[in-house]
Amino acid sequence: MAFRQRRTATSFKSVLHLSLAVLCFYCPVQAEISTAFVDKATGQLSVSEGYRDDFVAWANFTDAIETSGWAFLEVTTSPRFNDSLQAYAAGAVEAAVTSQLMYKHWMNTLMGYCGPITFDSGYCQRLKAYITTNLEWVMEQIQQQGNKPYWHQANLALLQLKGLEDSYNGELSFPNGPFSINPFGFLLFQMGGDVEDLESALNKSSPARPLGSGSCSALIKLLPGNKDLLVSHDTWNTYQSMLRIMKKYTFAYSVSPRDGAPLPGGTQAFSSYPGSIFSGDDFYILSSGLVTLETTIGNSNPALWTHVKPSGAVMEWLRNILANRLASTGKQWAEIFSKYNSGTYNNQWMIVDYNHFTPGQTVMKGQLLTVLEQIPGLVMYADKTQELLEKGYWASFNIPYYPEVFNDSGCNDLVEKFGPWFSLDKSPRAQIFRRNQTAVTDLDSMVRLMRYNNYKEDPLSWCDACDPHGNGENAISARSDLNPANGTYPFGALTQRPHGGTDMKLTSYGMFRGFEMLAVNGPTWDQVAPFQWSTSPYKDLLHMGHPDTWTFKPVKVTWAS
Repeated sequence: MAFRQRRTATSFKSVLHLSLAVLCFYCPVQAEISTAFVDKATGQLSVSEGYRDDFVAWANFTDAIETSGWAFLEVTTSPRFNDSLQAYAAGAVEAAVTSQLMYKHWMNTLMGYCGPITFDSGYCQRLKAYITTNLEWVMEQIQQQGNKPYWHQANLALLQLKGLEDSYNGELSFPNGPFSINPFGFLLFQMGGDVEDLESALNKSSPARPLGSGSCSALIKLLPGNKDLLVSHDTWNTYQSMLRIMKKYTFAYSVSPRDGAPLPGGTQAFSSYPGSIFSGDDFYILSSGLVTLETTIGNSNPALWTHVKPSGAVMEWLRNILANRLASTGKQWAEIFSKYNSGTYNNQWMIVDYNHFTPGQTVMKGQLLTVLEQIPGLVMYADKTQELLEKGYWASFNIPYYPEVFNDSGCNDLVEKFGPWFSLDKSPRAQIFRRNQTAVTDLDSMVRLMRYNNYKEDPLSWCDACDPHGNGENAISARSDLNPANGTYPFGALTQRPHGGTDMKLTSYGMFRGFEMLAVNGPTWDQVAPFQWSTSPYKDLLHMGHPDTWTFKPVKVTWAS
């Protein structure tokens, strides 16, 4: 992926008084603005620096990574233009202001993946064929059913991705008919979770995910007396992925060409990455009143991969976008997401409906919490409001809740082989959440729990089969880099590796209505040593654009509009 150098809007920044897209108390830096507009002389879409009143889409970008750990981006489209042009323009302006981070993130995380050196490997050929066939099937549905909300929004998401890639490559050309997506271009940024499972489904010789590798912790917590409902999420990921952008999209799309109503989830705030048009973590605050989040449950039953087929399926990243845009309730979200199950990026999703929460009220009217789990060939979901009210919390930690999903995905076999580490009730995080959630009484105590890692002293972080016994993986926010390289471990997740809890996001009843959240980027350093690239065992891994030392504190993310 070649890097296209872009100019900065220095002259415009000096007179800009629209306010930053994000209020960040640690980052007194200026915003970069980009506008996509229709050139009256040529009739073509163009992108320029600065803000214009005749915008199709405009982006407000602040790079505060060195001072706060985060960059911030707000993209807004205009209802004066048709949905398709808005979508393409949204991608174009995002690339215009974030191209340097996109290049660095590509180099850090995807350089060489099915590239020229490895492309002729059998797996890469199978992956390209799978993605190509899947895109062709999706495009056929769009051509045949593009007036329906589901496929209209699918088309808009792909147009946004097309605009992102075209703009990055300096080749803006709005497609007036069928268009193609590069299967090994920025689509790979969107398909990171899907590809992890496709590696197994397509028989990659060495899949990237070690056995038991966690991917996120989540907690939904009712404060005492139901005075507030807090929703929080930790991403667990490779440390090379820590170039991060907080994003807010305000898209003026209609539900469909036949339904001119605005999208329920037309405005979204979410944690994200350069080059990604969705979260990927995932953590979303939506204008519908929903907050959606997930942790990965994976699939350990090889027999289920036969359900993973390119035709008749929509990849998880796209189904995620469609459900977030179109749903007004948790049940609707689950129904939309369940369609065309790809069997890839298999997660437990939690959909919190703040429309059904009133502070101080002990009886909730409506479906406050919906929990959905997906594996190949099966999607299950149910209303879990009553369980949330009775227990006071819902914790998620990469282990399926529903017995059918637990059994079908091979978790029973893992428990028999490796013990309770893989069980729903006795895994380390299940026990830590159960014990420590009682101490959560406000925002600060919620942050402390979500950043918790006291693996050397906490008996619940103990691993009998490990040497040493204390393990940095066994915490709410993992630090697997702290495990000794010469230790003894029963399976891959417990070894030393550049992987752990890479962030924390938290919203509340008071914050969600303004799309606000508390957020901190980087591995936890509350009770353990900070992560520092230059002194770590992984200093030679590519980490372009990263701060050396990760000692950032939470910032409150707020938006200008």
